[in-house]
Amino acid sequence: MSVTSERSGNSSSTRNQNPTCLPHVRTDTDIRFRCEMASFFVKCAAAALIVLALGSLSFAANDDSPKDPIIFTVASNATEGYLRYLRSARHYGLTVTTLGMGKPWLGGNMKSVGGGYKINLLREALKPYRTEKDRLVLFTDSYDVLFLTSWAKIQEKFATFDASIVFGAEGFCWPDESLKTSYPPLEGRGMRFLNSGLFMGYADKLYKLLKAPVKDTEDDQLYYTKAYLDEELRQELNIKLDHMAALFQNLNGVEEQVVLSLEATEKEATLTNSEYSTKPAIVHGNGPSKLTLNSYANYLAGAFVDGECKTVQEDRLTLAEDAELPLVTMALFVEKPTPFLEEWFERIAKLNYPSDRLDVLVHSSVAYHAATIQSFLDRQEGRYRSLKLIDHDADYTETAARTFAAKHCELRGCEYLFVVDSEGHLDDANVLRSLMEANRNVIAPVLTRPEKVWSNFWGALSGQGFYARSNDYMDIVGRKLLGLWNVPFISIVYLVKRSILPDVSYELQETDPDMALCWHFRAKGIFMHVINMEQYGHLIDTEYFDMTRTHPDFYQLFNNQHDWEERYLPPNYKEQLDPSFVPKQPCPDVYWFAIGSERFCDDLREIVEAFGEWSDGSHSDKRLQGGYEAVPTRDIHMNQVGLEQVWLKFLQLYVRPLQEKVFIGYFHDPPRSLMNFVVRYRPDEQPSLRPHHDSSTYTINIALNTAGVDYEGGGCRFLRYNCSVTDTRKGWMLMHPGRLTHFHEGLLTTKGTRYIMISFVDP
Repeated sequence: MSVTSERSGNSSSTRNQNPTCLPHVRTDTDIRFRCEMASFFVKCAAAALIVLALGSLSFAANDDSPKDPIIFTVASNATEGYLRYLRSARHYGLTVTTLGMGKPWLGGNMKSVGGGYKINLLREALKPYRTEKDRLVLFTDSYDVLFLTSWAKIQEKFATFDASIVFGAEGFCWPDESLKTSYPPLEGRGMRFLNSGLFMGYADKLYKLLKAPVKDTEDDQLYYTKAYLDEELRQELNIKLDHMAALFQNLNGVEEQVVLSLEATEKEATLTNSEYSTKPAIVHGNGPSKLTLNSYANYLAGAFVDGECKTVQEDRLTLAEDAELPLVTMALFVEKPTPFLEEWFERIAKLNYPSDRLDVLVHSSVAYHAATIQSFLDRQEGRYRSLKLIDHDADYTETAARTFAAKHCELRGCEYLFVVDSEGHLDDANVLRSLMEANRNVIAPVLTRPEKVWSNFWGALSGQGFYARSNDYMDIVGRKLLGLWNVPFISIVYLVKRSILPDVSYELQETDPDMALCWHFRAKGIFMHVINMEQYGHLIDTEYFDMTRTHPDFYQLFNNQHDWEERYLPPNYKEQLDPSFVPKQPCPDVYWFAIGSERFCDDLREIVEAFGEWSDGSHSDKRLQGGYEAVPTRDIHMNQVGLEQVWLKFLQLYVRPLQEKVFIGYFHDPPRSLMNFVVRYRPDEQPSLRPHHDSSTYTINIALNTAGVDYEGGGCRFLRYNCSVTDTRKGWMLMHPGRLTHFHEGLLTTKGTRYIMISFVDP
């Protein structure tokens, strides 16, 4: 260009300086000369342009800058696995071209063999690059694959193989095991057999690899395997396998040797193959290892950084306060005898969600709970958008009822199905909103039994499809790790989006509905998540609930202590343990504490009355060792109604702390007591009790009904101090020393029936 410019400039300049140099007379010779000169200049200019163009081409040929890599995958639907795959790509700045999206899948059902369709899609996509010898192409599956590093590191690892094409390797010769002996000998350690889910190579070589035709429904892994086993083709295309997972990690069969770790320098989780001390760049959850990949994916590709779960804040919904909230079918199931069911219904009724946006279904397989369920229905009638009891009969087993709930949700036009089983108490009134805002197809709040590790999810599955403990289970249950977790099994409380309802199925032979539901979700690649960002609620232990007893909830102190305390301790009990609290002292060394709720008193009183075998008030008492009672009363012992161990636990957990507060310096844990009994005073039976000492270190006396309402008179008089306590409070406990100092008597009950609960502690 510079030559041409100079010529133009010089020529133009000459003409301007000497305008008279042109001949005035034109001859044939002149004309011919001028034409020849013009042709010469045109040829020179053309030659110069050619030289410049060649120079430009030469410059391009000498340009060492790498061509952009191409990453291909195949997916027909934007499943959660596919979206997770794209998220990992974005995290490392990778761009993926998806083949087949939105088109019918033609590659077979993939339950055994298939996938030739992927080969045909890739061959077509490679056509524009089929001659490019320096263009790197990476192919991966998508639904069960994660990127673990940047392209620079992927390319760096690929370069170490000195190969044109590299396939991932695995320990299984699939789908044709007879080809095992055809594989070249493995030099050293490693996985021997080709896996087609991850491979990488130069575009021209990959295109040649795909030259053989294949039907859409034929198997892609078998296709690539045969190509690799063709020694001539393998040498021509320089194909190698990544035997030690330096680049590609296929998980099936080696899950135990692939370790999730946290890099202290990057504060980001990575995978290490401990067998080969390699850190793969891409991981593939092939075959049954998909659940392992799901667990790893909770942490990899920036999902968990610097001790913090990042995915819990991604793709969230915001429920505006003034917006009309989604319609929800809330299905309530009482499928086993369950303690504290009344409180369960109370928490359901207190959910912070517009009742006119809730369709409520109730199903029960337990006749014992019919009255409690009917009470809920009566109280809530007219409150919800709809309220329906699914009658328990031959047509509505638990499985049928749950299936009905899913279909009911669709028919009612609801956007969510919210399932709550009677074991799951929702302590957080905002739990439904929280699950919605997390915006996952299937999500459950983490619920646990208080002070125990039993929860409503499994972190892993055994080979038989039952519970197995994952490495992070204890940390999630104990809330040492907070976030959103992909898990293989959920139950008891969960929220399902309407778009997933066609895939909801509770039917599977020889298993319970929860197992069936989760199996279907796993089979269809639908992720189940749990969230533990808040304390959303807790689980009830239903195992030892004995419906044959009167008020069986009262017997649940050992199994469901949290709920027992909420029902049976008074609201102000814990305030009395505060160092600044000053207890009431109506008589010297006689202390008054609130110890039982109204329900505590009523249930205990009704338990003994239902038993009904009161002693006769004589000195003869076969219940006692020796058969003699020195100071007899009309009473029923706790061991007669099966409450002896519960009561001793009650003394240890709730009475002993109060005793240590007022009788300073006396410690005895656990307390002992041989005499724990309810006394009944009536004017026509035994209205009072003569003065006596108790055979105890200290005694407790709990009023089980109300003075002036249920009875008149009564009370306790301490003779040494001439001090009486009358009008005792229901649920309050008198605590006083036994033996020498507090000689006392039971004052006359003049009307009605007075009940008190007595324990002689540490005789």
